[in-house]
Amino acid sequence: MSRARLLKHLDKIYPLRFAESWDNVGLLVDSPSISQNLKILLTIDLTKSVVQEAISQNYNFIIAYHPFIFSGIKKINQSNPQHESLIKLIQNNISVYSPHTSIDAIKGGVNDWLVEGVSKNNENVKILDEVEEGVGCGRLVTLSESIKLNELINKIKIHLNVDNLLLSTNNQNKEIKTIAICAGSGSSVFKGVDADLYFTGELSHHEVLYYKESDKAVICANHSNTERGYLQIVKNDLEKEGFQVSVSVEDKDPFQFV
Repeated sequence: MSRARLLKHLDKIYPLRFAESWDNVGLLVDSPSISQNLKILLTIDLTKSVVQEAISQNYNFIIAYHPFIFSGIKKINQSNPQHESLIKLIQNNISVYSPHTSIDAIKGGVNDWLVEGVSKNNENVKILDEVEEGVGCGRLVTLSESIKLNELINKIKIHLNVDNLLLSTNNQNKEIKTIAICAGSGSSVFKGVDADLYFTGELSHHEVLYYKESDKAVICANHSNTERGYLQIVKNDLEKEGFQVSVSVEDKDPFQFV
């Protein structure tokens, strides 16, 4: 399986033109010396431990959902852990690709995967920030029948494979009919959106306080917990195309509940 074929396939299923203008997507580290016999590692965050996993297990291509190179680099300093990782990746001929917001926006992407956790029938789903028909960030789900918040909490835990969620509400037995959803941070996507429940990875203190004072419910799962489960879908797709691919065992949300 060639590198050129992989890049073509990635842009076919996660078109980079759908990424947000502020984002940094695509091939971020280019090691063209490895063009055949790709061994692909999937991760949400490209941490030092994931880089070491890739090196020790002889992976030569990493698909990292979050771009670990985001703002401009004016100099490389090994005291910076991200720069240290960048040097190791280059030294070991490991390429890095990030789809980030393009994978959020597409039909069947991360946001639609989150919808499946609250509504298996994909009832009435509206895109909150539509780029073109069927594509865009955020979702607003209108259920055909309302559901108690406590029941939704359990469904979301199962879908995300987490034991704990951050909940803000005035009533855990609240009936939920409309759910605003955004992978990662819903801060900008939720602006001006009216819903009974706002489900995302993270929001600021003042945003959560505003929703609670407005008698709305908020569920935050921690940023990357709203994204990590989707890696299995990426893995399945690439395996169908004949690529050798694994999900990182070192990739974890930086927060833990204690």
